[in-house]
Amino acid sequence: MELSYIINIILALLSIGFGAFGWLAPRYTMEKVDLRDGGSTMGMSEVRAASGALFVMAGVGAIILNTPAAFAMIGFIWGGGALGRATSLILDGQTQSKWIFFACELAVFLVALWNNL
Repeated sequence: MELSYIINIILALLSIGFGAFGWLAPRYTMEKVDLRDGGSTMGMSEVRAASGALFVMAGVGAIILNTPAAFAMIGFIWGGGALGRATSLILDGQTQSKWIFFACELAVFLVALWNNL
């Protein structure tokens, strides 16, 4: 098995794993990212969708398609997270948690693109 394939599978499984938390455990995810329930179910719905099932399906889709473009797309998705996080670091203030999330998102973005483009 090639190292590049192993890296792709790891990135896909990482996306699936982290996405599963947002999708299936939105309250836990909301607590970890300091989100509050506003009294409706819309917040949990958003976490399940945007922080959860989106990442699960990106990982599953990449594994099914098994092409460099599909695995690169995982990188672009995580890169979008890094871009949003960097914007927040600049405009909303800096915290250690934001820097840690940013570093992880940026790492997945760079590794996925380096490995597939």
